[in-house]
Amino acid sequence: MTRVRVIRGIPSAGANRRRRSWRAAVIALAAVIAVAGAATARLFVWPPRGMPAHVNAIVMLNGQGNRLDTALWLAWNHRASTVVISRGSPQWGHGSVCAPQIPGVKVICFVPDPETTQGEAEFAGDLAKRYHWHSIALVTTTPQNTRARLRVGRCFSGQVYVVDAALPKYEWPYEIAYEWGATIKALFFQRSC
Repeated sequence: MTRVRVIRGIPSAGANRRRRSWRAAVIALAAVIAVAGAATARLFVWPPRGMPAHVNAIVMLNGQGNRLDTALWLAWNHRASTVVISRGSPQWGHGSVCAPQIPGVKVICFVPDPETTQGEAEFAGDLAKRYHWHSIALVTTTPQNTRARLRVGRCFSGQVYVVDAALPKYEWPYEIAYEWGATIKALFFQRSC
């Protein structure tokens, strides 16, 4: 009778394959996390922003953050001859005046149809055609910056700039998660103006 001697510590071929598969899975997962993190940083945390000294219009999109104060500050500093204020949500309350009159600046308030960023982009595009605008500064928050630029850029052939309003830190996680879904929808499912 032949005895088989088992040497402990030397893994079998099957164990080596499982270990390599595990290692490959961990490396692939780490790569996916790194790419998603880099994309999140570029698209929703540090997107391009800023505007020149003067544009044709300031368009404030509705949503979270200190947008109205930012849009009005730009208008009071005569960075554009027109300021457009979206009133697309219940956050605006029930008053009939959305912004004070600003000397030398036309104030346009509107409720988008549909009450979404797409509706706001369509309205801004229509105004741009009517008034022959060549440049727009959008006022939004940093997480919405990329999607707002994308949507408005589909409805307006001129230069689109973005100025970010302050957003409380506790709102960032929700806004970034929301923007991932909304941006994917804008990129792949709602491609029209």
